[in-house]
Formats: sequence, C-alpha cells, structure tokens
Amino acid sequence: MYETLLLKQSEIKQLIEMNEVIESVETAYSMHANRRVQMPAKKYLFFKKYHGDLRIMPCFVKDMDQAGVKCVNVHPSNPLDHDLPTVMGVIELFDPKTGFPISVMDGTWITNMRTGAAAGVGTKYLARSDSTSLGIIGAGKQAFTQLMALKEVMNIENAQVFCRTCKSRENFAKLANERFGINVKAVETAEIAVKDVDVIVTVTPANKPILKAEWISEGTHINAMGADAPGKQELESALLKKSKVFIDCWEQARHSGEINVPVAEGILTREDISAKIGDVIIGKNPGRVSDEDITIFDSTGLAVQDVITAWKVYEKALERGIGSNINFLD
Repeated sequence: MYETLLLKQSEIKQLIEMNEVIESVETAYSMHANRRVQMPAKKYLFFKKYHGDLRIMPCFVKDMDQAGVKCVNVHPSNPLDHDLPTVMGVIELFDPKTGFPISVMDGTWITNMRTGAAAGVGTKYLARSDSTSLGIIGAGKQAFTQLMALKEVMNIENAQVFCRTCKSRENFAKLANERFGINVKAVETAEIAVKDVDVIVTVTPANKPILKAEWISEGTHINAMGADAPGKQELESALLKKSKVFIDCWEQARHSGEINVPVAEGILTREDISAKIGDVIIGKNPGRVSDEDITIFDSTGLAVQDVITAWKVYEKALERGIGSNINFLD
C-alpha cells in the first residue's frame, strides 16, 4: 500500500542539525553548477492588498533521483497583525518513478535553516579565512539561523546586530548570548553594526538600500539574504559596483535577488557578476582572490536546496520511525 509520510515542524527539528543542512546546501549548489538539476525559476503570486506573496519552487535532482516542490509565503506584517511567522512553507516530495507524493512536511523550519546554511556556505568560500567579527542587519527568525550557520564556518569572537525595533535587536542579542555563548551586542544604527567587521549578513524585507558603500571596509564579505522579490534591495548599487558579486542563479537573481534593481536600471549586467557560488565550490571559477576584495553573495534561495535538505529529513524520519502516514488514494 502506498502511503505518504507527514512531518510536523516539531518532528523535523529532531531530525536535522545545522551542520547537516550546510552539507545539503553545498551539495545542492554543486549539483546545480554541474547541471544535474531540472529547476525552473521560482514563480510568484502577489497578494498586493495584503502586502504578501506566495512562491512555488519545483525541482528534480537527476543523479540523486529526488523530486519535490515547495510552496512558501512571505508576509512581513504577519507577526504583528496575525501572530504568524513572516515566512511559512510546505514541502512535498515525490517518487520520480511514479509521481506518488511520498512525503508532505512543514517547510518553514527547513526554509529558515537552509537560508542560514546558504550564508554559511557563502562565508566558507568567500570570506577571509581569519574572519572573526560579524555584523547582522535584521533580527528575525532567519537572522537567528544565519548566526547558527555562521558559527559553524567561522570563529565568531564578537558580533553586532541592528534592526529598526529596539526590543527585537536586544532580545536577539540576549538569546544569541544565552544559546551560543557568543558576544552579540545590540546597536543603534546599521552603520555601527557593519563598521570594521569581517563578515556581514543582511536579512530584511527592505525596498530601499540600508547598507551604504562608504561604510564597508576592504576585505569584508557580505551575505545579502533579504532581497527575494522584484523591487527589494538591501545594498546600495555603488557597493555592488565596487565589489566582487557572486550569485546562486542568474535567472532568479536578476529577477528578484539583491541585484534585481541595479540590473533593471542598467547599473549592473551579467558581465559584472564574478561567478555562481556553485561554480566556486566545484572549482570552475575563483572566489576571493585577495584579502582586500569586498565579496558579496546574493542568495535568492533555490528549490534544490529545499529538496535535498527535505529528502535528508525524510530518510532520517523513516530510519527513526518519526511522523505519521496517510493514504491520499484511500
């Protein structure tokens, strides 16, 4: 009898750790770079009157015989207006041989974790190896998973966090100190947060740049994680022009990543992009070439990250007997 495994968020949290998600995301980028993935660019439904959207993200990893689709929303007003997360998702995995849905699982935690892991991979390959200081712009749930991932790939001696809400950034700093023993300080401006740090991560829904080129020191690495829809932009275009820019996927990045606005305005072209992160991982293109380079990783989030991570969760759930089964055809 064919059955579908259902997995709740609380069950998924028992099954996978950040270091495993980083490994999955690195594999995903490698598969994408080696053209072993069938993955249309994500599609959007825009709910303009509710200031939100829904993204549909399908993928088939050919060599691994793994297929799935994620549906995920972004509604920035959810936490205050509805007591719901800004980002929620559902992932469905399919048997490529039959198309049967072998699993349906919460995608909210996986989305947060793999987004953090993407910054971890970007930092691993693009930041200076002696990086010890971190600046974080944004203090939501995804900012926290950024910190979870970055502490796996760099020795964080101190960190600074800024977001517009004083209580949020102070709570973030307190929780980070308690959970990880990292010296995280809440600061009053974005400029203070990024001044003279080795690595920066931006995780905001900004539609206007919040990071200025003049604030950024030589040798800094920036993970630009927040821009994920047309019109969103966290970094000044001048900062992108003076940096080495790496992306996950041109089709998505030019449409909805950090580069989408300067590309639309003709400030940046494809020739200005240094490489895809996957090509750096597989050795096809160089990453950072000097300690003075300012490097930027524009991460839009790829369906292959979700599918490979979710498949690992699914296999571990089967091994441990976690989750519940349903027969949709019954």
